[in-house]
Amino acid sequence: MKEVNEVSKIQGYLDQFDLNSIFSREVKQKLSLYQFQQGDILCSKGDEIQHMYFLVKGKVKISTTSPEGKTLIVRFKTPLAVLGDIEYVKGMHIFNTVEAVTEGFTLGVHFNDLKSMKSNQLEFSQFLLEIITQKFYTESHAASFNMLYPVETRLASYLLSLSSDGEGSMFHEEMQTSNLTEIADVLGTSYRHLNRVVHKLNEEGIIRRKRGALYIADLPRLRERAEGNIYE
Repeated sequence: MKEVNEVSKIQGYLDQFDLNSIFSREVKQKLSLYQFQQGDILCSKGDEIQHMYFLVKGKVKISTTSPEGKTLIVRFKTPLAVLGDIEYVKGMHIFNTVEAVTEGFTLGVHFNDLKSMKSNQLEFSQFLLEIITQKFYTESHAASFNMLYPVETRLASYLLSLSSDGEGSMFHEEMQTSNLTEIADVLGTSYRHLNRVVHKLNEEGIIRRKRGALYIADLPRLRERAEGNIYE
């Protein structure tokens, strides 16, 4: 990420996401705007972090690494998402790796500035509580989703989450068929069963399997199969 010196944009994002009330006047003056490009690593698991970031434009991919070194996608995030909130509260190193799926912007503020904020602490704490509660709810829903819904629904939801433009038309490296084993792990199924589901959706013309990659061919029908669920 690179810092962008545009005060008007910072204020614009504060207004857009109704963030003015959670920061003191002094902290708002210390906010930084960062721009990132597709593929940028915003933070890596195990690294030390000193800033909290507010995703105000774009989409990011949250992933973790198993003890065996396997990378698993946990979630995709769009605005307004907060990065570093758990680390701020717990005083811990980065829990998951965050990679940019699209280009975008984050607002950043140093942990020390947040801790020394003389006013608006109640508003900020309430905001933080709501954000962290939503994260736990989302993870709980995801666990239930993997247990209660068939693989076809879970795959449709996953493919919709990979859309960077909100319309399901963008291809990502995660949709390479060579990554089906990793996708199967995320969806909580076997490679063999997932392959059967991919073949079925391909035969129905909902997705296309071409040159070692998956492409969304019929977005409305894919949304129907997802039944309103998405990995975000």
